[in-house]
Amino acid sequence: MAHSKTKFDAVSAARTIFSLIRTDMDAVESEYERQISSNIQFLDHLGKYLKDSGGKRVRPALLLLSYRSVLSGEGEKDVSAVRLASVMEMLHTATLVHDDIIDNADRRRNRPSINSKFGNQTAVLIGDWLYMSAFETSLAERDLEILDILTRLTRLMTEGELIQLTVLGSTRLTVDDYFDILRRKTAYLFSACCEIGALLAGAPVGQREALRDYGLNLGMAFQLADDVLDFVADDGTLGKKAGVDLLEGKLTLPLLLYLEKNPEATKWLEDIMLNGAYGPLEREGLLEKLLSSGVIEETRRKAFSFAEAARKNLDVLQASEYRNALEEIPIYMIEREK
Repeated sequence: MAHSKTKFDAVSAARTIFSLIRTDMDAVESEYERQISSNIQFLDHLGKYLKDSGGKRVRPALLLLSYRSVLSGEGEKDVSAVRLASVMEMLHTATLVHDDIIDNADRRRNRPSINSKFGNQTAVLIGDWLYMSAFETSLAERDLEILDILTRLTRLMTEGELIQLTVLGSTRLTVDDYFDILRRKTAYLFSACCEIGALLAGAPVGQREALRDYGLNLGMAFQLADDVLDFVADDGTLGKKAGVDLLEGKLTLPLLLYLEKNPEATKWLEDIMLNGAYGPLEREGLLEKLLSSGVIEETRRKAFSFAEAARKNLDVLQASEYRNALEEIPIYMIEREK
């Protein structure tokens, strides 16, 4: 594979994808800003801090592209699509705020995390406020199917976080357990974005299910790519400390695959998790072992298999520039550098 060329193509694809929905995404930014503003000064300040922290806005983009891929022109639900795209970004932001508290993370997107800057109590409350604001906004649709998707999604994400808490620092985690947590914490949000986009566009059942499955497979590929980046990227590129998952007691797929091949490394990894720090040159040594054992490449291959499954899910859609964009996203997700 011409790796550098693929990365260049991925960046070009990302620009093309977002240019297709630029007007919609600009509207999402305005709606998002409106939703997180408050007449309570401190809340308004926190909302602005979160918005200014940026983010790729992948989830709103997925909802909008799914919506546009089903329509043949302008839709009567355009305003609803923008509103719900911003709702999905709010839900995503709420999960990040709460995750950072649980993980004691001090950085998020190259800035101090909410919990490190304002304290855990404030972070808990702003996360709760974001969840409630998102549901209040979604209620404006008066659509029980959408509310059903959102409530089920929120429950699954919370369950994923709770399940992960029970296995933090444990090397007894299985690959099946890992994928269960991954689906709940990451992939179901992608899936819900795509399904709601299809629903708003009035997609027939077959297309709606296909886009739901596309989002699920895409979310799996996205998180596996993140697992790889956690080891091979540097701190500045990631916007957080590299190699931090293991320090937080989380065994990701490369580590689980490595332990299957090298069970004698169990005590070593347990000590790193217990200490919450790498010894001198220990992170570099671990990366070298993961690379030489082939588990980084094996994780990449698994990510590509989910990406290919996602692309196949789109076969039921009619040809359009929006479907083309959805087909490009899986590879962009894997080849991105942050």
